[in-house]
Amino acid sequence: MTESQSPTAASGGPQPAPPAGEPIKTAAFFDLDKTVIAKSSTLAFSKPFFAQGLINRRAVLKSAYAQFLFLMSGADHDQMDRMRTYLTNMCAGWDVEQVKSIVGETLHEIVNPLVFAEAADLIADHKLCGRDVVIVSASGEEIVAPIARALGATHAMATRMVVEDGRYTGEIAFYCYGEGKVEAIRQLAAREGYALAHCYAYTDSITDLPMLETVGHPSVVNPDRALRKEAVARGWPVLTFSRPVSLRDRISAPSGAAVATTAAVGVSALAAGALTYSLLRRFAF
Repeated sequence: MTESQSPTAASGGPQPAPPAGEPIKTAAFFDLDKTVIAKSSTLAFSKPFFAQGLINRRAVLKSAYAQFLFLMSGADHDQMDRMRTYLTNMCAGWDVEQVKSIVGETLHEIVNPLVFAEAADLIADHKLCGRDVVIVSASGEEIVAPIARALGATHAMATRMVVEDGRYTGEIAFYCYGEGKVEAIRQLAAREGYALAHCYAYTDSITDLPMLETVGHPSVVNPDRALRKEAVARGWPVLTFSRPVSLRDRISAPSGAAVATTAAVGVSALAAGALTYSLLRRFAF
C-alpha cells in the first residue's frame, strides 16, 4: 500500500455509484481536525477568547504549546476524556451569544490558511459523484458549521452543550466522539437513506476507529501511529494531506449547499483551553 498526495479510487478516493438497479444514496464522512484542517479547531480561538476575557493569559500560552503537541501526536482516549471533563468546568456560565459573536468576528482571521487543499479537492470529487458530504467532529457547531458551509458540505455533526437562560450550564448533552460519532452517523443515515456499506469515511485518529468501521470505504489521513498500524493491518488506504490553503475565498463566497447540524449546537470554540489541560496534565509547563 502506498501513500497518496492526490487520492484516486484505488487509494481511498471516490468512485462512481454502481450503475443499474435502485439508485444508492451515499455520503462521505470527514473528521475535521488534522483531516480537513491543518490544526486543532478547539485551540485556534484561544487568542480572541483571551481578548474578550473568557480565558486568561496562562491558558493562551498553554494552548500554543498544546497545539504543537496535538500536531505532533494527537490525543488518545484518556486525553479526550480529560478534555471533556475540563470543558464542562471551564465553560459553565459563558454567554452563548458572546461566544458565537467572537467566533463570527474572527473566523476569517483564524482559519486563513487552514484547510488542506487535498481535502477540499476530495470533498469536491465526492460531490461530483453525487454523494453528500458530512463533517463529523468532536468540536462544536460554532466552528464546525461555518467551515463545513464554506466547503460546501451537506451536513455537519458536532458536540452539543446544555444551555439555560442563554448560558452554558457546563453539561454536555451529546459528545460527538468515538461511539457518539457512530450514533450520529447511523441516525443521519437512517433519516437520509444512506447505504453505509457504500459510504466513505476519512480521519486521522485512532479514536475514530468506530467511525471507520461503520462504512464500506474507510481511509486514514495523516494518521497517528496507532491508526497507521491499524490501517496497514486492515489494508485501508493511507492518505497524506500536506498543503494548507486559504479558506478566505471559500467563506466569503460559499456554495449554495445548506449545512444541517444534525448533532445540534456544540462548543468547539469553548474548548480552546480544554485540550490544553488534558494534554498538559502529563507534561510540565
